[in-house]
Amino acid sequence: MALVEPSTDLYDAWRAAHREWGPGLHEDGFGLETTDEVDSVEGFATWVARVQSRGGTSRWIVEDGQVLGGIGLRHELNERTGHIGYGVRPSARGRGVASWALGAILVEAQALGIGRVLLVCLADNPGSAKTIERNGGVLEGIRGPVRRYWIELPAAGESGVLAEEGADS
Repeated sequence: MALVEPSTDLYDAWRAAHREWGPGLHEDGFGLETTDEVDSVEGFATWVARVQSRGGTSRWIVEDGQVLGGIGLRHELNERTGHIGYGVRPSARGRGVASWALGAILVEAQALGIGRVLLVCLADNPGSAKTIERNGGVLEGIRGPVRRYWIELPAAGESGVLAEEGADS
């Protein structure tokens, strides 16, 4: 697996992942908004350019030419959505893809000097909660429908408890 920058070269692979999610379903990590038109090559290119130009770090999770999901790191804290959002297409879930991607993006956050990362997930999403906890997330609490976790990152260059293992279940 690899984290790659969003690219129009992956149009067909991304569209396959998008179709698998189905219409109207939530695709965290891609930064897709309801107003984005991604069904045409031109619309997709416009959306990719917007994703690449906004602040933060956007990556797609790719394996063997397939887009398995997306993950985004907000360089500034957003209290509602946290620092990181991610999503894995249904057929790739249960393989540790999200845990691997979160561990990799945490390394990027650490390199940027972000010392403490907030992640949120729906309270009724045990898979996402497990992913966050596997990467060192400590539950702050539950606010309404959302679980809030913090991950403390060591200073850049210091060793710490960042997941460097491969995909797990």
